[in-house]
Amino acid sequence: MDFPQARQLFYQEINQPDRAIDLAKAALYVALEEYHNFDPLEYLNVLDTIAGEVRSRLPPQNYPLRIVQTINRYLYEDLLFAGNEADYYDPRNSFLNQVIDRRMGIPISLSLVYLEVAKRIDFPMVGIGMPGHFLIRPDFEDAGIFIDAFNKGEILFPEDCQERLAQIYGQPMALEPAFLAPVSSRQLLGRMLGNLKAIYLQQRDAVRVLGAIERILLLFPHSLLEMRDRGILYYQLGRLVEARYDLEIYLRNAPNAEDAAAIRQLLERIDGN
Repeated sequence: MDFPQARQLFYQEINQPDRAIDLAKAALYVALEEYHNFDPLEYLNVLDTIAGEVRSRLPPQNYPLRIVQTINRYLYEDLLFAGNEADYYDPRNSFLNQVIDRRMGIPISLSLVYLEVAKRIDFPMVGIGMPGHFLIRPDFEDAGIFIDAFNKGEILFPEDCQERLAQIYGQPMALEPAFLAPVSSRQLLGRMLGNLKAIYLQQRDAVRVLGAIERILLLFPHSLLEMRDRGILYYQLGRLVEARYDLEIYLRNAPNAEDAAAIRQLLERIDGN
């Protein structure tokens, strides 16, 4: 594959069974495309060091709530990790090296730090892809608690999640079971890249939007919506042969999509060039 080295490393990491993917490595390889002059190993070592400090602070009765409280104290009181409320859409909030350096991020990137520390102290946790706000929870059945890494590790119960959902959407929302279901490693990485895609779309940075889409398609090669978006972007960048290829695949597989007529018009324009 004709990819830059960081993209090749990302592809190699995700091209294995989901449970074998090292989330920290994959996220650092995402960052390596933007920040070329850092060594991912240094940041993996930082996570190891943080985990070692947490382990040394664990009480003798290290049942789940005590472990969570110990992680929270070290991450948020000692190291001063925090949610970046002032500049939520700063792309640096989505790059793991920057999150570790600045000790600041958004829900999903701070959750990733938390997950990686917990993994290193043999306290497995999983990501919870609640709409609008990423959470984590201990990885055992009927754990009953959720952790909000963006809000200093606040411990939530399902009722709190329901309330948080209503706050996010400004109206009462039914808390469907799917909202609190664990996400796979690929889904977590896809959501991080989706955040970057949205930020760069807002900034009208077509090259970086394309980079995010390309990596989402490495994770989910059959995502028609991402293929459509890549085709539109190729068209905007004047890469008409590639645009036609993606848009034709989209129409072939989604001929009755709401935007099918608009995509057909775009293909006609491409053929007219």
